[in-house]
Amino acid sequence: MEDKSYKEYLGHITTFIFDVDGVLTDGTITLTTSGEMLRTMHTKDGFALKMAVQQGFNVCIISGGSNEGVRIRLNGLGVTDIYLGAHNKIEQLNQYMAHKNIKPAHILYMGDDIPDYPVMKLAGLPTCPQDAVPEIKAISKYISHRNGGHGCVRDVIEQVLKVQGKWDGTFDAKYD
Repeated sequence: MEDKSYKEYLGHITTFIFDVDGVLTDGTITLTTSGEMLRTMHTKDGFALKMAVQQGFNVCIISGGSNEGVRIRLNGLGVTDIYLGAHNKIEQLNQYMAHKNIKPAHILYMGDDIPDYPVMKLAGLPTCPQDAVPEIKAISKYISHRNGGHGCVRDVIEQVLKVQGKWDGTFDAKYD
């Protein structure tokens, strides 16, 4: 259930960590006849990711999926800390925190399903899309009004940047 006091955490966030399938995408996978798995990402989420990077936030992706198209898209937005095929997300998170010297209290993590549960329990601000599974909603301090792949990433990034005075409309508007 959403904790109405989640806004008190926004000013302390230095790091955004996101899952891919069900957060940056709606969880749908389109299979081609060659077996390629296609995903769709929302441009508004992409814009917010780019703005977070430009404003100096750590932005990290930890996903069990291993689609290299995801890496290419996110690299194009300036996101370089991307861990695909991460089946033990907590191990990946601990390595990332140690490498970047980040405290859990400064992390906003958005996940949508059971593999995200251990990581969300550690993050200072666990969040999820509106269509996350009940177990994830139960431990989230904020539940976006947006579904996965439909602007939930933009929702949380924009809130943090606004609270911190870093969403002022003076961004470099060039993004893919």
